[in-house]
Amino acid sequence: MNDTPLKALVVDDSALYRKIVREVLLQIPGIEVIGTAINGRAAMDRIVAEKPDLITLDLEMPELDGLGLLRELSARGLDTKSIMISALTTTGAQATNTALRLGAFDFVLKPSASSPDQNATLLREQLEPKIAACALTRRAKQSSPRPAPVVPAAAAQKEFATPEIFGIGVSTGGPVALTRILPKLPGDFPCPIVVVQHMPPMFTKSLADDLNRVCQLEVLEAYDGCPVDRGKILIAPGGKQMRLVMVKGSPVVQITDDAPERNCKPAVDYLFRSIAQHFGPKAAGVILTGMGDDGAIGCELMKQKGARIIAQDQETCVVYGMPKSVADAGLVDHVEPLERIVPRMLACVRYGAGI
Repeated sequence: MNDTPLKALVVDDSALYRKIVREVLLQIPGIEVIGTAINGRAAMDRIVAEKPDLITLDLEMPELDGLGLLRELSARGLDTKSIMISALTTTGAQATNTALRLGAFDFVLKPSASSPDQNATLLREQLEPKIAACALTRRAKQSSPRPAPVVPAAAAQKEFATPEIFGIGVSTGGPVALTRILPKLPGDFPCPIVVVQHMPPMFTKSLADDLNRVCQLEVLEAYDGCPVDRGKILIAPGGKQMRLVMVKGSPVVQITDDAPERNCKPAVDYLFRSIAQHFGPKAAGVILTGMGDDGAIGCELMKQKGARIIAQDQETCVVYGMPKSVADAGLVDHVEPLERIVPRMLACVRYGAGI
């Protein structure tokens, strides 16, 4: 992490959870815990006065809850990263997806182990990579204001087959990114779209429902045996792996309980491997914001088959991890800011070769 520690504020109305989260944060290198707050109102006062780099945030609190605090942070233009601590429930999933759309950086699940020590261990395992991602974004912001442009691989293709399917891989920052781009796709978009968003069970269903309300295409959480048809956007269910298989010459979804890949379940690599196998050059992969390198192997396999790869640029990513890993491997054919992803997808299907 950076030499200057990240200043953290713990916001929770539970005295027990404030204690647990504070002690966990103190164990993570590069973190300075500046204090705690019992609700969003008290937190806002401390944020304005002390300007923490990040807060851990409970959703349900008196006076001003977590969502209300996020709205106030946005209204005041305060760039404080928020990591939500969420319950693994349908209600918790809905509230967390709302929080992410309101600008929360990421979330972790509230552990429910039998002992405080186990809960602390589980919480640290989840928080540490999220905090590392926060530190990376701060370093990127403080270093060069204009990142170097990504140069497509020297061997990048000049012509491509028109895609018959798009695969999208995304992690941190994904709900906001998907909400910004998927509603722009027209109802007559000619290809099915399959998506891996790193999320736990229930959260992907809530995300799909939210997107379905604002998209012209039908958005649903995929299920085993689900047909992969045009007019649909299929989101991999959290806690499972999703791949495509051919049944009587048509693609369908297969949901498995196979092991995580790169600690991800669902994993982009797992899905993209099946896209490469069954669609070859008649496919396109899109890698959006997210930490880690899930998707790099899958994109390499797709490229070997002649597919085209599109990556989000650094400036518009919440975390430039997954797109960076694909770009660094020389696999990217088109680098686009988020607002240009859909125009690029439309160009691929409307004009085909050479675009």
